[in-house]
Amino acid sequence: MSFIRPEARVAIWRWRELIVASLMLLVGLKWAFTSYGVTAATGWALVVVGLVIAVIGAQRLRFRLGAGGPGVVQVDEGQIAYFGPLTGGAVAASELQCLRLDHTAKPPHWVLEQDGQPALSIPINAAGNEALFDVFAALPGLKTERMLSELRRQGPHQVVIWERSPSRPPLHRLH
Repeated sequence: MSFIRPEARVAIWRWRELIVASLMLLVGLKWAFTSYGVTAATGWALVVVGLVIAVIGAQRLRFRLGAGGPGVVQVDEGQIAYFGPLTGGAVAASELQCLRLDHTAKPPHWVLEQDGQPALSIPINAAGNEALFDVFAALPGLKTERMLSELRRQGPHQVVIWERSPSRPPLHRLH
């Protein structure tokens, strides 16, 4: 028996990193200003760690656009797999060549391209989509803030978020 309604549990789970970060900040500030010695130093360390967790949590919160979309995403040992009602497939994170965001699909889709395989399209609200944030953040040279801003933007086009080797001349910018 749970004392928390399912809707409240979902909301708390969505904000979990920021809740933990705020608790760490509060405890750290209390220890830093009301104690001395090792406890005060531990308090300042908690404040720093809390700030780092808050920044990461805010980025993850912006990445989570909901659930209940078609299909399931699974990330296992660098393999991204999508099991959808009509399509599916898998790509290796280390072999990704291009990551695009397709706003023309309903709902919008992440399009992952790997050489020698068809592009894998994953709805942004598929179950398990949160695991994609860590995979995308680990791509060399990916700008996380740009990815998050493009995710919020609307438009009738596809946007290249990341490329391993640019397909355009070096003097031309993406945007």
